[in-house]
Amino acid sequence: MKYNKIGIIGAGTMGIGIAADLLFHEMDCILVDSSPEALERAKTEIIRIIRFGPLANASLPKLNVDDVVSRITFTNKIEDVSIAEFIIENVPEKWEVKESVYRALTKVCKPEVNYAVNTSCISVTKVANVTDRPDKVIGIHFMNPSYLKSCVEAIRGYHTSEECIDNAKALLAQMKKEVVLVNDLPGFVTNRISHLFMNEAAFVVQDSVATPMQVDEIFKKCYGHKMGPLETADLIGLDTVVNSLDVLYDSYQDTKFRCCPMLRKMVDANLLGRKTGKGFYNY
Repeated sequence: MKYNKIGIIGAGTMGIGIAADLLFHEMDCILVDSSPEALERAKTEIIRIIRFGPLANASLPKLNVDDVVSRITFTNKIEDVSIAEFIIENVPEKWEVKESVYRALTKVCKPEVNYAVNTSCISVTKVANVTDRPDKVIGIHFMNPSYLKSCVEAIRGYHTSEECIDNAKALLAQMKKEVVLVNDLPGFVTNRISHLFMNEAAFVVQDSVATPMQVDEIFKKCYGHKMGPLETADLIGLDTVVNSLDVLYDSYQDTKFRCCPMLRKMVDANLLGRKTGKGFYNY
């Protein structure tokens, strides 16, 4: 099956990157967000990515911006995704938000449509159980920015069918992405490990062991990582990191996921990283 029109829920950092990725790979998008301001920012950012993305990734095609903009619908009406062939959801890591979105999607989407939960830590099985199609719900954990990443972590929920997995793989093949399929427990592989990594890096700064730059330099220069843990946290968004740690802590009842107090204080001060221009670094 070849997909042509994809519904994207949430016009934040991930939704923007995935929308641009789909447009680069000849699929049209319906981008939904309740905030008109978020949609306006998304349009500006998607145009920027379409213009400059091929400079960062030579495999991406050079597209005419006007043509691309005509292929994406920006809307605050979730019912507009009723014509979508696949849904990719990217709303914040808060259960009450995700639950509300999936209950709304159930009312408007065609029965055969599959849902991809783009979550950092929330259980795919729990999401599936609030829909009318738990067998058609799969986790797809896109990395940021999606259009520069060639692999995703996919998550099989308790009810996820083989047909749903095959459909998701077909969509991702159109996006030129490799898939690593794992099973469903909060955090899966990537975030169960990486959020411990980022959280402990924040503790190191809080305890005055090192500055953020020193922490990141050690990981880049000593280990050869492309980004340090605190640069990564800024890229993801510190609010998302904190929300994910809270989900992991609640899910496992394990103190190893206790959020660094300094990290939570930064979120309270709206120092969220790249999205607000200031986090561990200024942007």
